[in-house]
Amino acid sequence: MGLVAGVSGVLIGHLALRQARAAVEDCQRMLARQTSEGMGDLKAIRDVAVCRYDALSEMTGRLSFSVAMINGLGDGIVLTSINGRSETRTYVRPVVGGKGQQPLSPEEEEAVRAARLGIGPLIASRASGPL
Repeated sequence: MGLVAGVSGVLIGHLALRQARAAVEDCQRMLARQTSEGMGDLKAIRDVAVCRYDALSEMTGRLSFSVAMINGLGDGIVLTSINGRSETRTYVRPVVGGKGQQPLSPEEEEAVRAARLGIGPLIASRASGPL
């Protein structure tokens, strides 16, 4: 009885291993095809940059920030947080083709530019100086 259970356990484990190896090989082939075609998933967020700065003269320490999250097509968002003494305001603006659909602040434009150029993830605003 124990021998039958042991053999069947080994057989089930062997079949599971074969299925797992087949799944890994399928994934490797798919990734190789996508990279050889220069594609990848163009809609996946792949470029990120954070620009930290002092938005208000009353607050120092670069607590305000703009985060650009852009995909391979240049589409995505810019998330901005302006920090003051008594409140924090958060904004999000859409980006299409590397440009804001609404006017972007200079810091938001810097974050988008850095993300597109691969300079991120953390950059200093030109107005704030080096980190």
